[in-house]
Amino acid sequence: MVGKLLLAAFFGGLIGYERERLYKPAGLRTHMLVCLGSALFTMLSFLAFPQDPARVASYVVMGIGFIGAGTVLQMREKVIGLTTAASLWTTAAIGMAIALEYYLVAIAMTALVYLILKLAKIEKKKKK
Repeated sequence: MVGKLLLAAFFGGLIGYERERLYKPAGLRTHMLVCLGSALFTMLSFLAFPQDPARVASYVVMGIGFIGAGTVLQMREKVIGLTTAASLWTTAAIGMAIALEYYLVAIAMTALVYLILKLAKIEKKKKK
């Protein structure tokens, strides 16, 4: 169980590092904690509620939605923070995948999210 939690913190940290480097509102620690927390909640739901473990998982998804909403701001006609909110949401999914021992899915998802977040450089160049 501890190994899964360490892995979740590491994977969340990879995504959080990318956000932190760009000075986004949710960075390294936030992504690590989201991934770690979602992994723990998922593991505990299977241990404490084996008859209905999906219920806790659905609450994790909803709760992360509220955290993500806190990173979204509207300034004049521009909305900022959507990508960071989405990265928090997908980081929670990665933590859940690790808890359920879907390690290949977690690795692939972490790599995909990291690469997608790197697309920001391409988007900015295109807008100029």
